Order: sequence, then structure tokens, then C-alpha cells
Amino acid sequence: MVKLFAGTATQYLAKNIADYYGQNLGDMTVSRFSDGEMQPIIHESVRGNFVFFIQSTFAPTDNLMELLLMIDAAKRASGGYITAVIPYYGYARQDRKDKPRVPISAKLVANLIEAAGANRIMTMDFHADQIQGFFDIPVDHLRSEAIFIPYLQSLNLSTVTFASPDVGGVKRARTYAKFFGSKLVICDKFRERANEVKSMTVIGDVEGEDVILIDDLVDTAGTLCKAAKALMKKGAKSVRAFCTHPVLSKNAYKNIDNSVLTELIVCDTIPLKGKSKKIKVLSTAQLFARAIRNTHENKSISALFVGGE
Repeated sequence: MVKLFAGTATQYLAKNIADYYGQNLGDMTVSRFSDGEMQPIIHESVRGNFVFFIQSTFAPTDNLMELLLMIDAAKRASGGYITAVIPYYGYARQDRKDKPRVPISAKLVANLIEAAGANRIMTMDFHADQIQGFFDIPVDHLRSEAIFIPYLQSLNLSTVTFASPDVGGVKRARTYAKFFGSKLVICDKFRERANEVKSMTVIGDVEGEDVILIDDLVDTAGTLCKAAKALMKKGAKSVRAFCTHPVLSKNAYKNIDNSVLTELIVCDTIPLKGKSKKIKVLSTAQLFARAIRNTHENKSISALFVGGE
């Protein structure tokens, strides 16, 4: 039997996933002691069941801690097979030692989830594909292209060029360019410190093109807005951005509203904290529901994506 449970941070998405799956969310509450300590309480039997905990691990870190406690509770209640469904995997940007004496936080989080008792991970668009290798348990890595591509097709744009806002995202953008048979350009950025882009150079021709920027997340939106401005200066007809995870911190909403972007399309892996006339949210609920069903029925996950089997 499949049991779906929602963490407090992802109730809005988990309810939609459960609706698409065709059953109600499991009965669980999270109580707190007076000092803020959390205690998840599962109010129904999970013995021998396939248990799915749906919780993104965006800030604050309480969301991660709550997920770990939920997994531990199910493990100690003899849950048969426990899957952590993490639409947005926090700390993924810290996936390597890019300077001396810093943690590899993405690996530490992976260790914590495994130690808590998860048998499987399901997530969407890691910041870097190699994070899958941080786990010694199966990882179902869903890709937002299954959601973004149908929306792109509905726009019926005549001349499309895809762009990566940095060198690290080229592979992601190339997937779209290959599918649509379009050109690919790169926006090469230079940073002096985190979340602050000093300069941006466009590599490639975008004259008269509708440019689509592809990225896994948008934080302060500084990179996206500078990339969009650089692309328009190079002669682009329009610039749209498709970013899976809307972290959107600090002045992100103001930056987007004041930018040359036509629109920013994001997924609902993180709830929006503000409003912008340029931001459009596409739901991941149906994709996660199908992936959960395929996992339970031992069917292919890659079949849900472009070119999958």
C-alpha cells in the first residue's frame, strides 16, 4: 500500500500531488515544544507500506530537519520502503570545494537523509547532476523539461535560440536546443563574490531571435537580468527565462519587474514569497504523481521525459 505524507513547507504541492495520484494525504501532524523542537507524529499505521514524504528543503533549515524526523518516525514504525520526495533539494549549490576550508554541504545533506532511514530519493533538477553520486541509495532525478517544453511549444515562437546564463548550465540548455533544432548561445559571467555578477559577455549570435534562457534556479535574479540585458543589446527580439526553482531572495522581484525579460517561467517546487506580473508558475504535481506511481509499480521513470525509454 502507498502512503503519501506532506511536510509543513510543501503542503500546497503535496495536496495537488495526492489529488493527481488519486488518494488523500496521510494523517500526520508536527508538534513543537516550547523551545521550537519539532516532533512529527504519524497517526496511522505505515507498517510494511510504501511511504512517500513530500518536503522541499529550502530555507529555513527547519524544513530539512522536519524531513529527517519524518523519515526516522516511519523507519521506527516499520515502514516498508521509505522515499523522500524533495522537489527542491537545498544546499545543492555547495556541491564541491571551490575554495579552501569550506564544506561540501550537498554531500552532508545526502548523508543525513540516508542516515535517517530513507530507501530512495526523488527530486527535480539538481544544481549539478553529479549530486546523484552523493547517495548510495536509488535517486529518481526528475527533469523540468517535461513541464517546460509543452509550454514552450504553446508559445509558437517563430525564431528561437536557447541560452545558458553561465558556462556550467550549457548541458541543460543544449537539451532544449537539440529538441527544437535551435541554436545555442552562452552568457559568460564573471563574479567577484557570491550573488553579485560584475560582467556578462554573450558568446554567439542572437540578432532577431526570441531567446530562451534556461537555468535550474533563480535566486536574486541578478544573473538572469544581466544576461537578458546583454542579449537584448546583441539584437535579440525578446528574452524569456525558464528556471525550475524560484528561490527569489533579496531584491529578486524588483529586479525581475524592472528587467527586459518578457516573462520568467518557474515551477512550484518552492512557493512564491511575493508577486510579479512577469512570473508564471507551472505545476509539477502531475509529474511527481506519475513518478511516484511508476516507482511503486516498478516502471520506468525516464519514460516520463523527452527521449526517455
